[in-house]
Amino acid sequence: MSHVAYELATQPECWERAAALAPSRRAVLPKPGERTAIVGCGTSYYMAQAAAALREEAGQGETDAFPASEFPRHRRYDRVVALTRSGTTTEVLDLLAGLKEAGVATTAVIGDPDTPVIALADELVVLDFADERSVVQTRFATTALTLLRAHVGAHTPAAVADARTALGTPLPAGAETRGQFTFLGRGWSVGLAHEAALKMREASLSWAESYPAMEYRHGPVSVTGPGSLTWSLGGTPDGIAEQVLGTGAAWVAGTLDPLAELVRVHRLAVAVAEHRDLDPDAPRNLTRSVVLTNTEGALR
Repeated sequence: MSHVAYELATQPECWERAAALAPSRRAVLPKPGERTAIVGCGTSYYMAQAAAALREEAGQGETDAFPASEFPRHRRYDRVVALTRSGTTTEVLDLLAGLKEAGVATTAVIGDPDTPVIALADELVVLDFADERSVVQTRFATTALTLLRAHVGAHTPAAVADARTALGTPLPAGAETRGQFTFLGRGWSVGLAHEAALKMREASLSWAESYPAMEYRHGPVSVTGPGSLTWSLGGTPDGIAEQVLGTGAAWVAGTLDPLAELVRVHRLAVAVAEHRDLDPDAPRNLTRSVVLTNTEGALR
């Protein structure tokens, strides 16, 4: 079994631990009414998008999400939360250093505490039980999101039950043979759709795209056809399923909690990789953490 396959299968237990941890970390996570930004890179950025939408939906206050490299330093926030599995990603460390100098309160949600991030963030939430050996993120990302989801009162045990269902039910028939994948989301699941597409690209070198569901018909549907699969991770607007099926593509309407639907996509990414004789633990051109030299980061 690959590292990523093992790690994605342990997500329900990790979510339970994160939800149980959330109340004890309330003081270091954004308080109701605080103007908050959540940042990350790659997968962590897409989890930040989902977490920001959930916090605003819960009425907790204005919340933005940014890639760490694109954080608008001229804006003022009461707290910045950084999601970083490795604690070594250059863009995150540079941002935290700048925010520390500016006196902005910061919290880092991390997988590995023995990293430089501990000296740069004001507060830490350590999810070492969800850290991973794989390059491709699965359980750390969804566990960090579960922590933030529980913090704003949006997590329920039903999400964990759905994750177990997602691990135990068959994937859509023939999905691993498809050549193009599109993922759709609404509200907080837009970030999950972006992460689903990234996971397909990373683990299986697939042509994968993602959109807010209502935006899909504004152009992207033109690339859908026989050999494609379109998967909705949130509520589906009327008419989209019929339009997808009319192109000859396969259609998957997510019926589980959107985060559990992402677990199903994690499984699909591994299945497609295996179908193509690829090793999901060794994605092409990727490393576990992006650490830049001064020259490579000159445009920061």
